Amino acid sequence: MSPPATSSWTTPLRLHEVARGAVTVRLEPDEAQRAGIAKALDLQGLPALTAQLTVKPWMEGVEITGRFDAVVEQLCAVSLDPFEHPLSGGIEVRAVPAGSPQAPEPTGGEVDYDPEAPDPPDVLEGDAIDLAGYVVEHLALEIDPFARKPGVEFDYTPPQEPDSPFAVLKKLRGEET
Repeated sequence: MSPPATSSWTTPLRLHEVARGAVTVRLEPDEAQRAGIAKALDLQGLPALTAQLTVKPWMEGVEITGRFDAVVEQLCAVSLDPFEHPLSGGIEVRAVPAGSPQAPEPTGGEVDYDPEAPDPPDVLEGDAIDLAGYVVEHLALEIDPFARKPGVEFDYTPPQEPDSPFAVLKKLRGEET
């Protein structure tokens, strides 16, 4: 399945454009597109996002590899102050058209999962792949939902439990607890 459309930023690439060999693409959304991505990912802002991808033929589909670099603005989970921090990550995805012999079988019950095995290829709904969608999906996977501003410490002291009525009586009578 292709990544969900999370913003208005799309960069479609038709499968036939990759048939003759690898294609290298540099992606960089404009300010309005970054604002849409930030909203979709529940960020305070997305000051920067770039990706360098290589798309090459793989079986009947494509293999996408590359990296993204971003600066995200989030609220600190401790102080609730907004702060910016860099994020980067790798992208490695395979995608095939529907009906491909490499497409995973739809499952109706339990799924066997092998963490050491490569991920099955995504199944495309048409003859194009949205490269921007994969960049946004991989960015979302790198975002810390409980990000902490550098230098901010979580200082929690549990409230002191009130003395029991019997402890109070012992103190009034001068006995130690």
